[in-house]
Amino acid sequence: MSSATPTADPGARAGWRTRDVVVTAVIGVAFGVVFWAWGNVVWPALAFLGPLQNLLYGPWLIPAVLAPLVIRRPGAGVFAEVVAASVSAILGSQWGVIVLLYGVVQGLAAEIPFLATRYRVFTWPVVVAAGVLAAVAAWLLDWAFYFAAVDVETQLLVGVLMALSGIVVVAGGSLFLARALRDAGVLEGFDGPEGSPT
Repeated sequence: MSSATPTADPGARAGWRTRDVVVTAVIGVAFGVVFWAWGNVVWPALAFLGPLQNLLYGPWLIPAVLAPLVIRRPGAGVFAEVVAASVSAILGSQWGVIVLLYGVVQGLAAEIPFLATRYRVFTWPVVVAAGVLAAVAAWLLDWAFYFAAVDVETQLLVGVLMALSGIVVVAGGSLFLARALRDAGVLEGFDGPEGSPT
């Protein structure tokens, strides 16, 4: 994956277009269904893995990174994550409406590396940073809301595993999906700057 420094992308700083809103919403809705299935079907089935289950935490975080990769506008990660969380809550998430808070916090965390580059740089290190920060945000929320009584050593192990998921599943998965969508011609008009890994 390229880590070359991309040229400036003026389009990344422009205002939101109707198609930006539509595509971000579609990403959010699609992943809302994934969130629901992952939380209600897949995640319980992985409980036997213990802490290692958190290596597969990433699907809940992908919209927060995929949307900025595709849309390249401030707020895309938050928008997509909140839509996804809302859809999963409507479908019947086992965690209820608290998933909306998760959507906001995870989306905001993922936006930080893109914001730091003014939404002009979309290289592997930036995408990895976004995936890891989203994972750290989710880890802190989980610790506060669900696992406050768990020993620190186990929590740190879970944090490391979630960060690895942020790298492999979130960053890698987001880049894969963005490239696949571009190669399929679905994202015509959303092409990134020269040097971008997507």
